[in-house]
Amino acid sequence: MLSQKAKYALKAMLALAEQKNGELLQAADIAEHQNVPRKFLELILLELRKQGLIHSHRGKHGGYALAKPADTITFGQIVRIMDGPLAPIPCASLTGYRRCVDCQDEKACAIRKAMREVRDAAAGILDGMTLESACSGGSAGARAALTS
Repeated sequence: MLSQKAKYALKAMLALAEQKNGELLQAADIAEHQNVPRKFLELILLELRKQGLIHSHRGKHGGYALAKPADTITFGQIVRIMDGPLAPIPCASLTGYRRCVDCQDEKACAIRKAMREVRDAAAGILDGMTLESACSGGSAGARAALTS
């Protein structure tokens, strides 16, 4: 399940992607327009900045902007930064793989196979959805999911 933290991160990143010519948005404006608690948003923005997806400028006219083009940032990147691997169980993950201690034959494990398919389907959708495509209407389903 998508955490509230990841959902807020996606909302903030979409708000930044909608800005023209790298215009800056202040955290307070993002929080107000996206209905996100400001203090929580500030922590999210800090993490996104540490990961190189956004940059910030201090001062009266400061704020946040994307550090990369919107067509190069995917929903999958953002979700992984906020929530970790997409796989529902560690043995099905590509980025956070851990063998299950109770599994006797990983290659024959029906649970692992099913969860790997879940992971692959989620990754296919999230890694194929860029901020740019979402902003241009290519993600009616993804945007509807964020507002519910």
